Amino acid sequence: MAVQIPYVREIEFEYGDCDEVSPLIRRVVAKNPSAFTYKGTGTYIIGHGDVAVIDPGPMLTEHVEALLRALEGETVSHILITHTHSDHSPAAKPLKALTGAETYAFGPHGSGQQAKDEVQVEEDGDMEFKPDVEVRHGDILEGDGWTVECVYTPGHTSNHMCFALKEEKALFTGDHVMGWSTSIVSPPDGNMEQYMASLHLLLTRDDEIYWPTHGPAITDPKPFVRSFIAHREDRERQIMEQLAAGRTRIQDMVPVMYAAVDKRLYPAAARSVLAHMEHLVARGAVRTEGRPTLSGEYRLA
Repeated sequence: MAVQIPYVREIEFEYGDCDEVSPLIRRVVAKNPSAFTYKGTGTYIIGHGDVAVIDPGPMLTEHVEALLRALEGETVSHILITHTHSDHSPAAKPLKALTGAETYAFGPHGSGQQAKDEVQVEEDGDMEFKPDVEVRHGDILEGDGWTVECVYTPGHTSNHMCFALKEEKALFTGDHVMGWSTSIVSPPDGNMEQYMASLHLLLTRDDEIYWPTHGPAITDPKPFVRSFIAHREDRERQIMEQLAAGRTRIQDMVPVMYAAVDKRLYPAAARSVLAHMEHLVARGAVRTEGRPTLSGEYRLA
């Protein structure tokens, strides 16, 4: 859901153009704007000559062609995937076929879930993607003139990985921290406890600028992250108030909690409330029968 958030730097762009946003970073934005992608998926190119590509984007021919124009005369050595939603990873397949570069990611969709015997996935996951190289928190990837550190940030998805460009103290945050909206945390693959822990992890780092896949650069990261944490804590407070007022089902809470939001976004809002419910139940603050579900009934502990 879009919120008023400071500390961002908007950059003008045209679809299909390659914008140089810093000495080592270029960006090409896919023409897939929506209520969930803002103006579109931003694909980043790191370096010059020998380069890495972060989040090739959706399977759109015009976007792949725009990327190839931006990469003309260069060698792609790494294709980095923050996570496997359908607006981030599918274009890795044609880009790999055309460049020969290997793909790097935490793993396939759902691979970060703890209960491996019953991994669940959502319909927006790119189920075909499997990385050539699985990376883990703290791994270092290097190219000609650039160094990238892998920063594992599960929550939005269980396989979400941010990438830190050490030469510019820049963090590519994927959908973990977006520049225009709070991230959607949608069970079963999204997990609120992991998401909050991943936000707190970012507060321990010294990154000076964030480059999200959606939205503008974030130029004062720590206050920005703190505002996201406060936003989630406020949502939990609202849920507890709804329960105290006698609204025991998520479907009854959403129209009250999200009264200012377009009703078309209510299904996504309900899944976000479910993620909060899972977190509250796990902490013992809220009770329900069995596992938390969208249709379940909840009560204060």
